[in-house]
Amino acid sequence: MLPTFLNISNKVVPELIEQSETALAAAHSAQAAADTAMFTTNNLWIMVAATMVFVMHLGFSTLEAGFVRRKNVVNILFKNSMIIGIGLMTYWFVGFNLMYPGVNEGGFFVWPKFFLNPTPQDMTMAYGDYTYWTDFIFQAMFAATGATIVSGAVAERIKLNSFLIFATLFVMISYPITGFWKWGAGWLDELGFYDFAGSTIVHSVGGWAALAGIILLKPRSGKYTPKGIRAIRGHSIPLAAVGVFLLWFGWYGFNGGSVLNANPQLVSLVFTTTSMAAAAGAIGAAITSYIMFKTHDVTMVMNGILGGLVGITASADSVSVNSAVIIGFIAGILIPLAVSFFDKLKLDDPVGATSVHLVCGIWGTLAVAIFGNFDQGVGELSDQLIGILAVGAFSFTFAFLLFYILKITIGIRVSEEEEEKGLDICEHELPAYN
Repeated sequence: MLPTFLNISNKVVPELIEQSETALAAAHSAQAAADTAMFTTNNLWIMVAATMVFVMHLGFSTLEAGFVRRKNVVNILFKNSMIIGIGLMTYWFVGFNLMYPGVNEGGFFVWPKFFLNPTPQDMTMAYGDYTYWTDFIFQAMFAATGATIVSGAVAERIKLNSFLIFATLFVMISYPITGFWKWGAGWLDELGFYDFAGSTIVHSVGGWAALAGIILLKPRSGKYTPKGIRAIRGHSIPLAAVGVFLLWFGWYGFNGGSVLNANPQLVSLVFTTTSMAAAAGAIGAAITSYIMFKTHDVTMVMNGILGGLVGITASADSVSVNSAVIIGFIAGILIPLAVSFFDKLKLDDPVGATSVHLVCGIWGTLAVAIFGNFDQGVGELSDQLIGILAVGAFSFTFAFLLFYILKITIGIRVSEEEEEKGLDICEHELPAYN
């Protein structure tokens, strides 16, 4: 007969093992539930951010419509409506796979697959902190932004069909290639170039293309005269102001969504740095424009807000709030200086897109190296300069050649008579206002 304590052990040990297995299973189940809840939260936040970025297209539309003359409002709205359609369709067809080929081999170009091609694994947490479709729709909302920037710069004198051809090819080919260099794990990413949400990858890309367009298009009739620069006023400052605040709202999704998860500490930091840079941009532009022009110019303040937003976009996740204020303030100072500079070169930009997106995009990318909190080897000044120059050279060259080919084939500029009459009547047979 076994001792008493062995009889007890024979009963207790299996019970303890069973209880341990039950507790372990419960712990695994709780962890799985927590992971699912976090995955759902991250995924939902990025989808909300995507809708906020979509609202930015409304902001661009109203801003540009307000800054042009009333005879060209329908034309601007038509272009912006088509750009979001072109952006989504080209990103579905080739852009997403060209920008994110799914390899980590660096390089300048990876031949893409055509059309979206998710695997069953892509629809689960195995893909990342969000699904394949969430990734696509968030990135697709960014894609058309570059062409939207160009739309305002070339307004009031470009042929509609020529612009639509340009927008299609630029968004389908140029933007995804340079985007791949950094965000798709291409050669700039390997180098250590840093651009959190797109001061260069989105905004400067559009700014370089806009510069190429206005060089080839030449100024609007009557803008630069022997007696000096003639101001061509937009028809609705209130409409432009609505656009600015819609863009500021959308920027919370643009920058906040670029965290790519719902981390409360990081998302709240990004919201704050974004806000403070925009506010400082307004003040910097107001002070500088008053010193330069001796008047309180609301258009400079509005573009100062946008300049601050563009400037902080490269580093919103990695700088202090104090640094964000400095970055935004300097961006605001740059706005009236850049507008005057481009006017001296007789480069006519009705909405100031080159000043906002190109100049402040360059500044914001450099600010990463000045203010960013990075380990050695990431975001260094030399790497930032290489990224700016490489993306700028490719984007400008692609846009210039594309515009030039269009110019010598179907033409890119409307006739003097059409420009005088207005593109709403000549291109659309529809006035914006009765």
